[in-house]
Amino acid sequence: MEDTAVTAKVPAKQRGTDIDDISNNEVDYDILLCSAGKFGRYQWFLFFSMCPFSIYLTFSYFSQMFMTEPAPNHWCWIPELANLTELERRNLAIPKDENARFGYSKCKAYIANWSAVVISGVTPNKSWPIEKCQHGWEFNKTEIPYPTISSEWGWVCDKDSYQANAQSIFFVGSIVGGFLIGWVADRFGRIPAVVSANMIGFIAGVISVFARNFIEFSICRFFMGMSYDNCMMMMYLLVLEYVAPKYRTIIANMPLAIFFTLALTILPWIALACGHWKAISLATSIPMALSLLTPLLIPESPRWLLSKGRIEEAVYKVINIGRINKKEVPSKLVEQFKLSVSREKKVKNVSSTELLKRPLLRKIFICMCLVYMCCVIVYDALVRSIGSLGFDFFLSFSILSLTEFPSLVIVSFVLDLIGRKWLSIVAFIITSIFSVTTAFVGGGLPSVLCAVVARFSINMACTAAIQWGAEMLPTSVRGSGASIIHICGYVATVISPYIVYLENFITWLPLVIVGAIAALGAVLSLALPETAGRDMPQTFEDGDQLIKSQRLFDVPFLQRKKVVGADYIKSSFQSN
Repeated sequence: MEDTAVTAKVPAKQRGTDIDDISNNEVDYDILLCSAGKFGRYQWFLFFSMCPFSIYLTFSYFSQMFMTEPAPNHWCWIPELANLTELERRNLAIPKDENARFGYSKCKAYIANWSAVVISGVTPNKSWPIEKCQHGWEFNKTEIPYPTISSEWGWVCDKDSYQANAQSIFFVGSIVGGFLIGWVADRFGRIPAVVSANMIGFIAGVISVFARNFIEFSICRFFMGMSYDNCMMMMYLLVLEYVAPKYRTIIANMPLAIFFTLALTILPWIALACGHWKAISLATSIPMALSLLTPLLIPESPRWLLSKGRIEEAVYKVINIGRINKKEVPSKLVEQFKLSVSREKKVKNVSSTELLKRPLLRKIFICMCLVYMCCVIVYDALVRSIGSLGFDFFLSFSILSLTEFPSLVIVSFVLDLIGRKWLSIVAFIITSIFSVTTAFVGGGLPSVLCAVVARFSINMACTAAIQWGAEMLPTSVRGSGASIIHICGYVATVISPYIVYLENFITWLPLVIVGAIAALGAVLSLALPETAGRDMPQTFEDGDQLIKSQRLFDVPFLQRKKVVGADYIKSSFQSN
């Protein structure tokens, strides 16, 4: 499909004819970038450079689940009965509760002289007095076979909200980190933002093992939250800005499909191998220190350099890409690019608040924020509902994580055909239907299968939203604007742990709420412009033009294929 922003700069009389006067043509960044090779060695390098950062994203986000998840099957610990078997202790000391999930009380025990009871062989009955657990709890080790924070510190019964609280504090840290790292990305560059985000995560993860109570642990998770998403998102933006429109979707999403899925699938087994929540924290945070090598391996984004007026540096980066790809960037093209840039108004340092001062951009920006909020709150709630599926926790996590690969692969190849808008709408609708279905089919394998479909669909919606938001924003505010979109997601996910927590009161309610939020996401997606196959806007004017050109049924593969002006200009320069 044609890149309309590029074609608009190519006079109609020159498309399909020889260019007599090269100086009359406007050459933008995407044309220059295409001349250095659309998909060559350098693009493969960018592809594999996403690997560690996809893994860091997995570790920063999901590690806390395996550090804090309590075994759902637990009951009061009675020290005097230590010589009995687990089943004998539970049958003797724990009251029956037909309304409870496992048929007995998790938080109360009979009051008795247990030494005398064991000797006499008396059987307890309902007339015995009952009290809250006095000596802690014992947990079914076949469910979670290693010590977690919840099992060590008793985050169950009257403290069963602590896990949700800690996760919410993590997302509050993400809000702060989103503003901070986004500002760094636009002020100092994408590379400093990548390094700072990952180093914050590394330090916070290591310090977490020294936490002695809920407050200390929550403070550590706050700082880990500052690194979450930004540890990968800033690298994602950098790669996105290095790739020509034709291959942008594949390069942006296929690395996530492979590396993110791989990390997600093996994370439960890493946790099992570690055998303790402190070891899990170290194993998932220490690798983030390798981000210090990023400036030595990956250059700064030419788009960001152009937004700061550093034209010569940006051109040098593109020429270097050409060398790696064994493509010579025509000198005439370089000179005309410099001339074209010099004709444009220089982009000043602007705040992301400029987005809110422009009516068209403001409307779309706010709507994109709401769509992303729907994406992440549904995704996070579905992930945290794994424990309620009535299936092996670690195996369920791996099975559901495997949906990431096919969903991201499909997105990589159909996102430019179907478009961001309609792919998101369809994915949201499917997620809504199967989330509600999961709540009512009962536990076990049927619920897992429905959850797989819901997770598969929301994976696609989230992936499309990440790229969609970045493609709508002008270069000068792309880093901070994308961070604000993600910050809105963090705000939403502050409450997602509490949505899942509602299961303690009404078992079906969390997934019904998730289904309703997914339906809302489908409605909001209708208002956003299609960006498939189009240049990412360089200026605010470009952004306004992108919005003005939107149509409701803008499905890329249904549109007539046109001549791409960028390819024609490149060939004309080379022939000259």
